[in-house]
Amino acid sequence: MSAFKMPALGADMEAGTLVEWLVKPGDRVKSGDVVAVVETQKGAIEVEIFLEGVVSNILVPVGARVPVGTVLAQIEGAEGAAPPPPLEPAAAALKPAPQVLAQAPPMPAITAPSSRLKITPAARRRATALSLDPTMIVKGTGVEGSIRLADVETYASGAKLARCPAKIGLDLSQMRQAIAAAMSRSKREIPHYYLTETVDLHAASTWIERYNAEKTPVERILPAVLFLKAAALALREQPHLNGAYENGAFIPSSSIHIGWAISLRGGGLIAPAIRDTDRKSLAELMAAMRDLVERARRGNLRSSELTSPTITVTSVGDRGAESVTGVIYPPQVAIVGFGRVVARPWVVDGRIESHPLVTVSLAADHRVTDGHIGGLYLAAVGRLLQEPDKL
Repeated sequence: MSAFKMPALGADMEAGTLVEWLVKPGDRVKSGDVVAVVETQKGAIEVEIFLEGVVSNILVPVGARVPVGTVLAQIEGAEGAAPPPPLEPAAAALKPAPQVLAQAPPMPAITAPSSRLKITPAARRRATALSLDPTMIVKGTGVEGSIRLADVETYASGAKLARCPAKIGLDLSQMRQAIAAAMSRSKREIPHYYLTETVDLHAASTWIERYNAEKTPVERILPAVLFLKAAALALREQPHLNGAYENGAFIPSSSIHIGWAISLRGGGLIAPAIRDTDRKSLAELMAAMRDLVERARRGNLRSSELTSPTITVTSVGDRGAESVTGVIYPPQVAIVGFGRVVARPWVVDGRIESHPLVTVSLAADHRVTDGHIGGLYLAAVGRLLQEPDKL
């Protein structure tokens, strides 16, 4: 018999509310199954289990708010408890860490409090699959009237459901609290150092234009994909920036799961992981980024995506600032930022030419590395971006 416990979905999470069970006693589960929805101050998150067996007892009822680590259910026949998904450690198990935010960080997931319909991710997904508009449906039976998967199924089957005054919107105050808690801890506990490097993107821009010219609109890639891949490959050369600092020591990760900072509509940020970023092709990374952005803004993220980042990357895009200096999301030890691409004078073979340039920044934990390592890392990112066809 093994215990399925309330996971920590962020460095600042102390407790969560069990919003919905997606399994019942007698159900067989396997590693990676989504078994519950938990609401934190960052939103409603689909929680996966990393055990395999049969659900024998559900110990926490819907609506209960319990501390991280509370046993939620018992799993019979489970063999060991594989910790969340993340790091396939080389040296040790990296405890799941959340995401980071660029200049103002955290990682909230989307939830729906005041101006948007309160609905769990599973229910929203099911409603979409059934082509149902949940705002036309329900009085939910979940916490504070939130719509659960069962409510959608009931409605779809023709049962009567009372109408409920739609509560809407992202709870910006709670999200801001989550950001404040994580960033305050970061600034209080982590001795940051900062470095920047200006990188010539002439080769990368030329390569992207040529690549996209041969593709359909949905197959085209953005410069941010090159940034992401270069940042990931450079970590192979400087692994001390990839991992977590916990209990007074750095725990490196043998896997590179980059948390990609996503700006949410209405405010706030979240940085779910793109697992094995360094091993994915550029096309795969583009698809993964699109998928994450869409699901993050819909509120359909999973717990493993919030707990597995080993470092965070943020790119401010064409409408952002020329540079961005991030704040590390604990227990990670670094964050990489890419500013807006700008055309500037650049010296090439003694001549001044106009080239597209980007400022790449690194904020890193001084307890783990120093400026020498950080400088080598930024140099590697710049070098990799000069050969985009090898990314």
